[in-house]
Amino acid sequence: MLSDKVQPHPSSCQTGYRRRLPATALVLVLCAAPVSAQTVNTPDSDVQACNASNAIRFRGATARLENDLFADTDQNYTSGVAFTAVSHDIFGKLNLACLPAAVRLHAALISYLDPGFWADADNPAHAQNVVVKFGQSMFTPRDSTRTDLIPDDRPYAGLLYVGMSWNRRKHEPHNNTEVLDTREITLGVIGPLALAQPAQDLIHDVIGAERFQGWDNQLRNEPAVQMALDRKFKTYQGAGAIQPGFSADYIRSLGLQLGNIETSGTVGIEGRIGWNIPNDFGTYPIRPGAENRPPSAASIHGGDGKGTTQSGRPRAGVHLFGTLETKLVLHDFSLDGNLFESSHSVTRSPWVAQAAIGLSAQSPIAGHGVKLAVMRVWRTREFEEQGSSHAYGSVTLSIEF
Repeated sequence: MLSDKVQPHPSSCQTGYRRRLPATALVLVLCAAPVSAQTVNTPDSDVQACNASNAIRFRGATARLENDLFADTDQNYTSGVAFTAVSHDIFGKLNLACLPAAVRLHAALISYLDPGFWADADNPAHAQNVVVKFGQSMFTPRDSTRTDLIPDDRPYAGLLYVGMSWNRRKHEPHNNTEVLDTREITLGVIGPLALAQPAQDLIHDVIGAERFQGWDNQLRNEPAVQMALDRKFKTYQGAGAIQPGFSADYIRSLGLQLGNIETSGTVGIEGRIGWNIPNDFGTYPIRPGAENRPPSAASIHGGDGKGTTQSGRPRAGVHLFGTLETKLVLHDFSLDGNLFESSHSVTRSPWVAQAAIGLSAQSPIAGHGVKLAVMRVWRTREFEEQGSSHAYGSVTLSIEF
């Protein structure tokens, strides 16, 4: 439950669709959802009750780079970059009147689409934060020299997007489990406006690689929208920032993505082993709902996330991790093509599996927590015409302000 009630109102948003794509349903729902600041009432009593703990203050940032050049290829999912900022922890019931307009509207939209997300918001042991993301993804066929459309290979495609998500962390004592729930809404553009061609040309010129010649055949411009619902589970590991000493753990995950970027369901697991493992929810490649900047463990037990115990202080550590994930894909813009008009497409594989191994290290530097993670990702064939599986590398740098 949110402290303000938001009443939906009709919108003039109208779109076309292809009936074979379930992504259309979410696009229409989002068009009908509340999208105006005027729909959020902020009573004077609520505004007067605001204090520093309610305001949005950003405490950290993350930069991610994914590229298949790390795996000595240049095709399929060939590049992804994402920059995120994460807020401080917000405790207990969410007071919409204390939030900036954009965050307030986003929270109201989440409540409209998923009323159960804040159903237990009165519990003071639950904490939440906001993550803002900006990124770009690009996809290319295998043959960089052809200027014509290649019917039996994936389309040239680019995506430029901005996303906002709420993370809610809670402890379930009855089964000694911690849960991280994430709801993310992503808006963006597919096509030339995503600037994938100039971005790739720039990088190829810098590294001395040949430019891809077929970008004139890329997917056409259209708006992109997606909602992601994600839940991660792990055994409760205390209220500290780390698991002190040598240890191992595992994290299970369930995900659902709805929209014309991707419509899919995922099931995954991650295993970790190392020294001073962070008390978080693991490391993942770029995907909606997977940004690993949850509220601190201390915050759900009455702390401020700045614990004074040995395990509460950020400490240097290193660990190995591995992930396995499988997903059922009902729509993928980079394979199925444009949603609102006829375009190049390939025969999408309904089931895709992905595995990754990596190394993560963290340490306090000049009073700030810094974390670096590198991983290698392998993905099974995503479409029938694809010759073989695909691999790429990922580098993630995070800092706490």
